[in-house]
Amino acid sequence: MEFDYFLELLPKIGKVMLPGEPAHAKMSPPERRAAMETLDWNTINPRQAAVLVLFYPKGSRTHLVLILRNSYKGVHSSQIAFPGGKVESYDCSKQATALRETSEEVGVGPDFLEIVRPLSEVYIPPSNFLVAPFLAVSRTTPSFVPDPREVAGIIELPLEALFDDGNVKVKSIHTSYANNVDVPVFDFDGQIVWGATAMMLGELKEVLNNAVNG
Repeated sequence: MEFDYFLELLPKIGKVMLPGEPAHAKMSPPERRAAMETLDWNTINPRQAAVLVLFYPKGSRTHLVLILRNSYKGVHSSQIAFPGGKVESYDCSKQATALRETSEEVGVGPDFLEIVRPLSEVYIPPSNFLVAPFLAVSRTTPSFVPDPREVAGIIELPLEALFDDGNVKVKSIHTSYANNVDVPVFDFDGQIVWGATAMMLGELKEVLNNAVNG
């Protein structure tokens, strides 16, 4: 998608009704669906986190940045994700968290970004995080500087890849629930995105399609 056209869509994107859980469910691992059915929101007290869904131009085309997380002892080790992280006590809002973490993880400061809108929050049972995504845009091409402590690589995803239904597949994945579980994924030229990030991408895809066709 041409970036100029994407910018023209921003007012529509900001007004599209969020599909929320029905969109998330299409990319949700089956074990998560089972866990959510028995979830008691009155007792879980989830930890809060926020991520940034950042669009920008590369050449004349619209791109989206994802990161490959470093390997560590944790349920999200070596996964592909959006820049983001845990809400800290000094963050004035979840949006501030998403902007701060993006600056820390990929070196793109808030002065270069504008927030378009929030997307639907996603609860992650294995880590007990409730994650708030924020859609943002940079009108210039960022110079990414990944934090080597947290980020193993930067993935610059052309927006066309998200719209390509052929990139939605089912793969056998090792999860925190079990080994070798068949889950829905986005397969971007061998870069496998699943779990919460895939669920957010699923909602994002519907929001963008509705903006284009609305």
